[in-house]
Amino acid sequence: MSQSLRLAMLGMIPGNGHPYSWSAIVNGYEPGLIAECPYPVIADYLGARPEGSVGIEGAEVTHIWTDELHDAPKVAAASRIPHVVSRMEDVIGEVDAVIISTDDGADHVRRARPFVEAGLPVFVDKPMATTRAELEQFASWRRQGARILSSSGMRYAPEVEELRGEEWRWMTSLTCKSWERYGIHALEPVFTVTGPGFVDVRCEAQTGSDIVYCRHANGTQATIAAIDDAVGSFGVLHAYGVKDQRTISMRDTYSAFRGQLVAVVDWLRSGRDPYPFAETLELMAILIAAIESREKDGKRIAVASILDKINS
Repeated sequence: MSQSLRLAMLGMIPGNGHPYSWSAIVNGYEPGLIAECPYPVIADYLGARPEGSVGIEGAEVTHIWTDELHDAPKVAAASRIPHVVSRMEDVIGEVDAVIISTDDGADHVRRARPFVEAGLPVFVDKPMATTRAELEQFASWRRQGARILSSSGMRYAPEVEELRGEEWRWMTSLTCKSWERYGIHALEPVFTVTGPGFVDVRCEAQTGSDIVYCRHANGTQATIAAIDDAVGSFGVLHAYGVKDQRTISMRDTYSAFRGQLVAVVDWLRSGRDPYPFAETLELMAILIAAIESREKDGKRIAVASILDKINS
């Protein structure tokens, strides 16, 4: 790899501004232009940082491609990306790794395939996969030696550190928007505290709301909610334990995303996974189990019924 890692930011779909925000966190940004992006919260949390402090040393987003081609020049100008491409495959041979920056877990295999087959490391936006077929393909690629990583930025939320070291018996966590696209934001911080070992999942659903009940082998129970319009409650996690109870609000979005991207850069440089890929597989299996439970009127779904198939 070159001295400064060259990254391609690929894809943008409605409701997800990561091409703007992630690229800006890596490259720095133009304040006047980032303020014009369709997601005002991005300019807010970037602008709250000391002037000139935004950027990740040793890495640069050098190429951008978006689903709607007219969006790419705007992202490039705001987030200081030198090259706009008209086909995502055009970055092969020009970069050291790619970031699939869309959050549609039913369409990531299609987007990642050209780069996996070209031998490039691929970071996939959350959630990596929300169907069994997608998950099985990513697991197969990893077994064949492909370098693939995925996470929610909430894995790196600094507030989660407050929950370490206690025996929690019940945890509740909430996200706005849909289970398919945002459920992972509520689930992954819980998972980083409990560790792997979730046994089964049940989903109680109504229009605009999925309440997902998860049981862990260590006895911890978790209630993970995705409620479409609960924007003001995004990132709230409550833990109830043997000795204490605690509420955190994961509001430091910049630090969470920066921690996530620093981990990606370290992964690319070191060749070492920041956490076992098996954790990502289990997280995706929980997401999929909840979807299947919803489709089966709240039937309890064993996480192993999904993991055993992809590991066989």
